[in-house]
Amino acid sequence: MNDYDVIVVGAGGAGLAAAIEAAEAGASVAVFEAGARPGGSTALSAGVVYAGATSVQREAGINDSVEHMFNYYMTFNQWNIEPWLVKRYCVDSGPAIDWLLKLGVKFPVKNLYIAGVDDVPRGHQAEGGGAALFETLYGAAGSRGIECHTNIRVESLTVAQGQVVGISAQGGCLKSGAVVIACGGIGMNADLLGEFYPQAAMHGAHWTNYFGAETNQGDGLKMGRAIGAAIVGAGRGLLNGTPGFFKREVDGFLPPWLMLVNLDGRRFMDETAPYSVTGDLIRLQRESRCFAIMDEPTRLAAHPDKAMTDKLGLDGYMAYNWVSETLQDQARKGAICVADTLQDLGRNAGIHSGALQGTVAAYNSDVDAGVDRRFFKKGRMARILHAPFYAVEVRPAQYGITGAGLRIDPDAQVWSVDEARIPGLYAAGESSGGVFGDRYVGGGNAIGSAIIFGRIAGRNAAAHAASVSGKRGEMYDV
Repeated sequence: MNDYDVIVVGAGGAGLAAAIEAAEAGASVAVFEAGARPGGSTALSAGVVYAGATSVQREAGINDSVEHMFNYYMTFNQWNIEPWLVKRYCVDSGPAIDWLLKLGVKFPVKNLYIAGVDDVPRGHQAEGGGAALFETLYGAAGSRGIECHTNIRVESLTVAQGQVVGISAQGGCLKSGAVVIACGGIGMNADLLGEFYPQAAMHGAHWTNYFGAETNQGDGLKMGRAIGAAIVGAGRGLLNGTPGFFKREVDGFLPPWLMLVNLDGRRFMDETAPYSVTGDLIRLQRESRCFAIMDEPTRLAAHPDKAMTDKLGLDGYMAYNWVSETLQDQARKGAICVADTLQDLGRNAGIHSGALQGTVAAYNSDVDAGVDRRFFKKGRMARILHAPFYAVEVRPAQYGITGAGLRIDPDAQVWSVDEARIPGLYAAGESSGGVFGDRYVGGGNAIGSAIIFGRIAGRNAAAHAASVSGKRGEMYDV
């Protein structure tokens, strides 16, 4: 006899969405969380859900469609992504928003924004951010009698006659009709990061800055791989540029007054480009690094971009790096290159000095003209005229989302390396791979994936458990 119909591994957004839907389908459900408290990366996020053709958009007078969203998602990733997963995401994103609204999550129309380089506002930010969104899910799970056990790290999956029939944890085993893996990505596992997301680890421990849940140690990937599950999504995630000053802080949003140059001394991007593309633009430069150039008056006037922090609900995260006191302190520590001339600045930082001087001259001319004639940057631009001059190195080494995970189909069922479904095993959120492409489509893509495929996984896990309930006894005679 089974201990539960459905066991969910991980109590973040994906796990609780799965648990709630499984319980709604009549299944007995238990959730096991490795951390001391539930929440995962969802509770740490800004609470944005990327979704299209939603009731919130219609209330705002925005005309959107599943087809438009699908075409954008696919084109942005150059079609190098599994279409059936993208289509399922797009089709189910609107209903997911309605489901969250019904549970009690609030998505004010004023919080709807363009999340990335999209042309339609699809970023639905929950009132109260990720913490409030998660608390609503947690309350909904509790009211449905779902057991949630913390401080229990699931170690392996139990398989009988080719089907997943339970889990092992802390020396004990529990039987179930189905298992949903929703325990996050590989962000805190250095070995798996090096294997599946080397772009994030290539700059070394000093630069690597992960701001997701500490419990994201790749448990789902390891458990699935141990029973022959396929792994997809290697090399995918979301990298942000960071100056490497602080750890475990969100510092990938660059203020508009910065001017970035590569080692060749040339600008290569609009410094206000969305974070969904900024990290990749830096990664494509020589040695995957660049420098933010400023002069002394600009440093003295440096302050956080309050409009950006308020918009994204970051509560001043950017106050740590790009403020005058921090920049001065880091310069004193030798973390920032300082010189009395641009020629010396280039020489000391390893930037082509002649090109740097030419780039600065052209930039200053654009500031005087009030228009960025090369990259069309909007927002405040600052001249670079008065010594001392500063070069702050920036590398694409900050991340909160990893893309490598168990291969799933549109029903959230896990597939094996032999191109076959693994009966009884489902995955969602960062534990699943294939939903993220080479580029992150925009704010809320990760939370959207967690909720959408978490719901799908829960429903299908409950259905599978019901279908095999009468056969489970003979399955254990192995």
